[in-house]
Amino acid sequence: MDYQHILFDSRDGIARLTLNRPERLNSFNVAMHLEVKDALARVAADRSVRVLVLTGAGRGFCAGQDLSDRAVAPGQAAPDLGESIEKYYGPLVLGLRRLPIPVICGVNGVAAGAGANLPLACDIVVAARSASFVEAFCKLGLIPDTGGTYFLPRLLGSARATALAMLGDKLSAEQAAAWGLIWKCVDDEQLAAEVDVLARHFASAPTLGLARTKQALQASGLNTLEAQLDLERDFMRELGRSADYREGVAAFMEKRAPRFTGA
Repeated sequence: MDYQHILFDSRDGIARLTLNRPERLNSFNVAMHLEVKDALARVAADRSVRVLVLTGAGRGFCAGQDLSDRAVAPGQAAPDLGESIEKYYGPLVLGLRRLPIPVICGVNGVAAGAGANLPLACDIVVAARSASFVEAFCKLGLIPDTGGTYFLPRLLGSARATALAMLGDKLSAEQAAAWGLIWKCVDDEQLAAEVDVLARHFASAPTLGLARTKQALQASGLNTLEAQLDLERDFMRELGRSADYREGVAAFMEKRAPRFTGA
């Protein structure tokens, strides 16, 4: 696919996907959804990729849905927003969650609506100090989508999640980090370097172990303790037979840096 609305690059084990509609604050239209879907499929199919970096071009990360893409003119039938979730936003969230590699999100500016919840589907979120998160749905008579009603109460608790969803107040990156919504807030000029350090770390990390860690943490929200212990047993049995575990033990015994291959 010839990308017009995103930038995509993959090298040295690191895939980078940049939302690239800066004139619209990287808001989603159907064309951009299709391009992101294609890029994620490429990442999933390429075993040389060991980490994905997601960010936005220009002064904002993502302003959510481009409302001009589905504006309701007088006399026209209302759009089916449920279809939009079913065809685009739902698969986008699941695609990020199911990738068997770490996903880093660098939030470089305003993240509003679907753009505020998209980072929460990633594994590690680093935001620039000038960035902010806005659950703007209530101002349109809607609910937080793109996994918002799932992620917010799990990350923030009921009281904070409810207030953010119902008031639509702006949450600063610094406050988001303090509340545990994201991993870290850094000065604007440090964002790219911070994300790059993480990406290079994961590109040489034990990828299979990280994939199973990601899966186990996601499963814990629904599993009983007994079921989670069984899952830990199964994953540890598998990982104990991996080349990366063998290398990790050898490196520890030999007092040297490990050379993980992701196998």
